[in-house]
Amino acid sequence: MIPLLHTPEGVRDIYGEEMAGMERLSRSIEETMRRFGFSAIRTPAFEYFDVFSSERGTVPSKDMYKFIDRDGNTLVLRPDMTPQVARAACTYYREDSLPIRLSYCGNTFINNSGYQLRLKETTQAGVELFGDDSVVADAEILALTVACLRNAGLTEFQIEVGNAGFFRAIVGECGLSAEDEEELRRRIKNKNLFGIPDMLRERNIDGKAAELLLTIPELFGSEEILDRAASLTDNPAAIAAVDRLRQLSKCLKYYGVEQYISFDLGMLSKYRYYTGIIFRAITYGTGEALASGGRYDTLAEQFGRPMPAIGMSITVDTLMIALQRQNLLPKKETDLHAVIYTEDQSENAIRKAEEIRAEGKSVTLVPVTKVTAGDVAAKLAEEGVTVWNI
Repeated sequence: MIPLLHTPEGVRDIYGEEMAGMERLSRSIEETMRRFGFSAIRTPAFEYFDVFSSERGTVPSKDMYKFIDRDGNTLVLRPDMTPQVARAACTYYREDSLPIRLSYCGNTFINNSGYQLRLKETTQAGVELFGDDSVVADAEILALTVACLRNAGLTEFQIEVGNAGFFRAIVGECGLSAEDEEELRRRIKNKNLFGIPDMLRERNIDGKAAELLLTIPELFGSEEILDRAASLTDNPAAIAAVDRLRQLSKCLKYYGVEQYISFDLGMLSKYRYYTGIIFRAITYGTGEALASGGRYDTLAEQFGRPMPAIGMSITVDTLMIALQRQNLLPKKETDLHAVIYTEDQSENAIRKAEEIRAEGKSVTLVPVTKVTAGDVAAKLAEEGVTVWNI
């Protein structure tokens, strides 16, 4: 039988210096989250299917990895961390005063189509803030996203911010079916400037709402675009969504991160549980968003404790690719030590290695012969390793 030497499509092994880099990157992100007052939580890799059901507004069922346990329950590998953390917050922090601040780092699993060339298993690091519905909380999560990316070494990136409530308010005027709304969302996300008017004509949708839907793919840019968006509608909910973004823009200036922020009223998320601001971070060198998130004020109540919430997640794999392609990865650790020894020197070598480890340093035991000792020591020294010759 021929051994299997490669992984299934969509997943991969991570090893060597890349693995070391991923660990450094994750530690940097987790430390930044800690400085913002978030406490770590770890949730299981698989959950009951109902945690991620369509009613929750998460990924489509067809994109989940599903299996049956011995009791006949349908389980899934988690495609998204937010519903899990919301479940945990409602279960274990029920008696805690608000707000609740939780951070996480773990792998998610989405069964994307193969032609998309996307990884099906990725590492996500993020936070969820429960119990604070203020604009200040919105701004804090965006400022935290900026801090995580900057502390990771990224220098050029942009965070595009929209508001899920804006689109929901406009579509609410049109009386579209769920299927038509989904199709309209798809065309707007693709900025299909020809498909949108065709669909509106076919559904006999006209008036101010139709005019705004035709314009919505163009409503992106600096803070000034918010004034244009507000001028195109008299829908109170849509105007309130724009006003929220105006307040957010003001608050972000207190953090001094406004240069990283732009606005996009046509932004739509694949996660339907978002109710307020939504955002994604982008940079050059990768076709995927580095980070994303938003406000979801009705998700927690589905797990038994109504409370507003906002969160964000960083795709560590995508951030790693961006840093690599922009030559921004931190240099690998140089404080490495090696104790080379021959067989009759093993006791002294072990004692020396333990002495070095007690100082908090990394050390490797390297067996050699008297003939090879010189060459091995020279090679290690070329690699920047401090060599101890017993």
